[in-house]
Amino acid sequence: MSGKVQLGDFLQTRRSQLRPEDLGVPTYGERRRVPGLRREELALLAGVSVSYYTRLEQGQSLNASPQVLDALARALRLEEAERLHLHNLARSARAAGRGRRPAPERVTAATGQLLDALGDVPAIVTGRRGDLLAWNRLGHALFAGHLDPDSADRPAERPNMARLVFLDAHTRELYAHWRSKARAVVGNLRLVAGQYPDDAALHELVGELSAKSADFASMWADHRVKACTVATYEMRHPLVGPLTVTQQTLSQGPGSNVVVATAEAGSPARTALALLARAVTEGAPVRSGSPPRTRRADLT
Repeated sequence: MSGKVQLGDFLQTRRSQLRPEDLGVPTYGERRRVPGLRREELALLAGVSVSYYTRLEQGQSLNASPQVLDALARALRLEEAERLHLHNLARSARAAGRGRRPAPERVTAATGQLLDALGDVPAIVTGRRGDLLAWNRLGHALFAGHLDPDSADRPAERPNMARLVFLDAHTRELYAHWRSKARAVVGNLRLVAGQYPDDAALHELVGELSAKSADFASMWADHRVKACTVATYEMRHPLVGPLTVTQQTLSQGPGSNVVVATAEAGSPARTALALLARAVTEGAPVRSGSPPRTRRADLT
């Protein structure tokens, strides 16, 4: 999908999600054929002409200044991550290029050392598209114990977090409130799509998930964006039972992230993680396959 189309779709979708009464826009009791704000109403709130905004939404004007984009962000009630996403979409629309297939992502030696240092904490390394590049033993056991522990070492076979969340029955059952996790995954992919508009592998991933999962297609069409930094999830682990963990994403440079799962001291979840660590040490499989162990792929 071109940058122009993404920009127009984002503006149109977010405009349709605003109710006039929430913004103090008078409707005089009239019945509306379409939901949300009209183009002229949003243009008035943003302080731009209706014709200019219409061209922008239709992808016919690619020269929106940062000031205009910020005015539109305020009118659309965008959060900071969404405002930055709007700027990324406008930038990619102006500099549209040919889709490129990027080289396989790698885990740096420094990130590998960090992963080893987090031996008592479940940790995984993800790429910008959500590919699982590496994990420590606890990370594998908590997030993907039903998968081959060596799969992260093989670039062509690496699991992908979005595929797991939407297409893998084990992962779907792992999250008690699955939709919350699913929306976070989609929101993060939306951010990445704005940052890397020419990533052919990302476009293929979105196309595959849209075709195979109606849930993904619906959430993707919603155009919600979300930076996955800190979130709390209730998990239902097949080996140690229910536990509530805080997942924190630590950026390791462009595209690469370390995701760690922690639990409050003295909580049942902390006890469950300790039991999981003991099971890993003793070699008990989480569901099937050989005992998980630390994986570190393609160190550079």
